[in-house]
Amino acid sequence: MKLHSVNLQKIKITDEFWSKHVNLVKDAIIPYQWDAMNDRIPDAEPSHCLENFAIAAGRKEGEFYGAVFQDTDIAKWLEAVGFTLAANKDPELEKTADEVIDLIAEAQQEDGYLDTYFIVKEPERRWKNLCEGHELYTAGHMMEAAVAYYQGTGKKKFLEVVLKLADLLCDTFGTEEGKIHGYPGHQEVEIGLIKLYQVTGEQKYLNLAKYFIDARGIGENYFLQEMSAPDYRNIFPEFAGYQPAYSQSDRPVREQEAAEGHAVRAVYMYSAMADLAYEYKDEELMESCERLWKNIVQKQMYITGGIGASGILERFTTDYDLPNDCNYAESCASIGLAMFGIRMANITKDASYIDTVERALYNTVLAGIALDGKSFFYVNPLEVWPDNCMDHTSKEHVKPVRQKWFGVACCPPNIARTLASLGQYIYSVGEKAVYVNLFVSNETEIEIGREEVHVSMETKFPFDSRICIKVKNVPAAGIKLALRIPAYAQSYQVCANGQQVEYQVEKGYAYLTLTEEIEVTVTFEAPAKFVRANPNVRADCGKTAIVKGPLVYCLEEADNGKNLSELFIPTDQKIEEVRSTLFGGIIQLVLKGKRMQETAWKEEELYAEHPVILSDVMLKAVPYAYWNNRGMGEMTVWVKELI
Repeated sequence: MKLHSVNLQKIKITDEFWSKHVNLVKDAIIPYQWDAMNDRIPDAEPSHCLENFAIAAGRKEGEFYGAVFQDTDIAKWLEAVGFTLAANKDPELEKTADEVIDLIAEAQQEDGYLDTYFIVKEPERRWKNLCEGHELYTAGHMMEAAVAYYQGTGKKKFLEVVLKLADLLCDTFGTEEGKIHGYPGHQEVEIGLIKLYQVTGEQKYLNLAKYFIDARGIGENYFLQEMSAPDYRNIFPEFAGYQPAYSQSDRPVREQEAAEGHAVRAVYMYSAMADLAYEYKDEELMESCERLWKNIVQKQMYITGGIGASGILERFTTDYDLPNDCNYAESCASIGLAMFGIRMANITKDASYIDTVERALYNTVLAGIALDGKSFFYVNPLEVWPDNCMDHTSKEHVKPVRQKWFGVACCPPNIARTLASLGQYIYSVGEKAVYVNLFVSNETEIEIGREEVHVSMETKFPFDSRICIKVKNVPAAGIKLALRIPAYAQSYQVCANGQQVEYQVEKGYAYLTLTEEIEVTVTFEAPAKFVRANPNVRADCGKTAIVKGPLVYCLEEADNGKNLSELFIPTDQKIEEVRSTLFGGIIQLVLKGKRMQETAWKEEELYAEHPVILSDVMLKAVPYAYWNNRGMGEMTVWVKELI
């Protein structure tokens, strides 16, 4: 039986580390993004998102503005609102969201069609450019948002809107004669359709999701057929010379050996594949998911959980190609990786998937948003020299400071919906078992059988590795408590009511059998340590990075001065962990280093025979998630190792 997440209405996060991020969603991120989508942020790129809906609804006149998928900004915002309202009732926020939903319903066409770009700008081009048009991608995000809003508020209007849209898709796409035999250029609708099936039990939505996955890469490529039509027009100039591998449509999904193409498209598709593999008991599809997951995490993933090495087309490249200063590692891609990972963990009950989910959440996802919730990274490099982040160069996509907003703003609301739904990652629930995935202080009620089991967790993780879990109202028949054993955990111990106990280990979980109320304490050591990359990762050869538990640390100019490339670190030292008030309270790392001296060099000398002279320096490192919260400056994760 597949595991499932807890009801967000019944979990309250009270965590020293995470609460400042989760609470920020309601207090700052949602209001800020609402202003952004209403074009009220000074000096920020305009959104026009709500304006497009008003024009499509006939409330005002005007022209469509923005990317072809501009509608998804408000969809993800509404999804974040739905998740937020599940845990925190807010009549004013709910009223605002209801008004947006009314607007979306007015914009919807009589047959269920819903996409403001094609309603306003090119109504005659509906479904004629699946490769670039993003109609199905947009539909998927609307579906996800409607399900979240329905589950968070119990209101059905938005759900009814997307069900009408989903019915149109079922009538439009498929194998039957007269239907379009195509599939999405940007995968996402599959996830939305599966969520609609899970909420409604309507089989046709699941079947359509399966069709979109099964049809992909079969026979003559559908997108190339589209492009051969005499009236075809490119929406994106960069799609000239289109290669089907970019959208994972060059071969059937069950035959794909490695992650390739656009990283966000890929992991969204893999997430749907995992769900479908379970629903249809499709072992071949599941094997494909496992194979693709291994390729990502073993050969194409950054130490921060970032994926997508190329700044051109936001894509995977080849195994071990992981440059640090020009990579993409889009925030959305790490969110998609976490989505894929939690699905695989819930299906296989294998905790190793959660190790990667945790890595992505604690590093790349958090780095994508400032601590005040009002600026964002789209791209997440591991090395930044602000001076060379120049327009019209190979690093023009790398920003040395977070941006107020983006013309293509998929990442900010995606981060918002992820933080708002963090409770879905903390626990997984089986028929008679509770799985502890993330170490986050919280209280929740978990339904097992007909019983409401009360579970609370207290911890100061990731800066302290002691976790106290209290379980009350345990059913008389007993339940299993499965505690994740992280790959980085040393000296892992479990105590029950103060006494150390034995446990059974299976796939990275420590299993206990509970028959009564109990207090379980998990302790382990996760000291800061030096790690190295596989030698095939050419960008990191001869370098070291520093991690503590799930946290990757970095050096910033604010602590260590300019030209971080001059630094060397001897790794035969103990790293000092120092409590700091920075960023609301962290452990800062202090270590000995060496700096290459510039004194022998004259300004006019570019190349010379001067010897390398190293001097002693003390270095400080902070969590990568918090870099660039003290102003613009250099940053690096990987540092030369002094051997």
